[in-house]
Amino acid sequence: MEWHGFDAGRLIVPGLPRYFANTFLLIKQFEPDILLGSSDCLHAVITALFAKLFKIPYYLDLYDNYESFGLAKLPGLLSLYRLAIRNAEGISCVSEPLSNFIRQRYQHHNVITLESTIAGNDFFPQNKTLCRQHLNLPAHAKLIGLAGSLDKNRGVDLLYAGFLQLADNDSSVHLVLAGPTDPSCPIPNHPRVHYLGLLPHRQINGFYSALDLAMICLRDSEFGRYAFPQKTYEILATETPILATNVGAVGQTFRDHPECLYTQDDLADFCNKASYLLNSGYTVRLPIPSWADQARRLIEWINS
Repeated sequence: MEWHGFDAGRLIVPGLPRYFANTFLLIKQFEPDILLGSSDCLHAVITALFAKLFKIPYYLDLYDNYESFGLAKLPGLLSLYRLAIRNAEGISCVSEPLSNFIRQRYQHHNVITLESTIAGNDFFPQNKTLCRQHLNLPAHAKLIGLAGSLDKNRGVDLLYAGFLQLADNDSSVHLVLAGPTDPSCPIPNHPRVHYLGLLPHRQINGFYSALDLAMICLRDSEFGRYAFPQKTYEILATETPILATNVGAVGQTFRDHPECLYTQDDLADFCNKASYLLNSGYTVRLPIPSWADQARRLIEWINS
């Protein structure tokens, strides 16, 4: 594999001609049999354009519902993106709900689901005591934690409200957070809330291993119902108890483990499920594909 990055610049639009020229030259020199495009609506359209110029088939990889991205609001882009979807040889999607959406909305029949996953040696169970020491967390507390976007659009407001209610009833419950914050949904000002800032990827395994309960917060939105957060497999690999919003692909993943799913905006359900998991230590064992597994599936699909 070779990686080539072409920077369009901070303003993007003035740098697009240079970006197009560099990409055109690279494709011309490499002479690929197919093109595979991803990232956002714009890159899907660019992939379709280059495929037409070079008269080769193209595939698109959707690791989110790109129609929900802000970029899709650019005038004319969404129409071009939808045309690129319809004309693609095949579409790979990050979740089964997104695959079904593409099949139904675009009547596209060559669609495969390839969830985002983890490398085989990045996430594994670690010693909880040592992980807590490393992160300067209380050794004997019940730790609920979330790493990632702490955004109201993801439903963290319910997590905050749920923690405050649990903390009122149990002095051993603490909340541990890591990730970018949302000014419209501030972190609770509470002595048992620990904000660790933006942790590097290499520390996330230790973060999850330090917890008694790891959270996946989502909302039933154009983003949430089609997303498959990579943290799902990260948490499962550490064998930490997990609690997620019963939405979309995540809800499907844990459909056989209802004790690990709470109803969106239902504070009582959240608190009941969190209390059960904190006290029982119930963990879920599910098969976790490697990136090598997903690559093999991708190649077999394209070759078929």
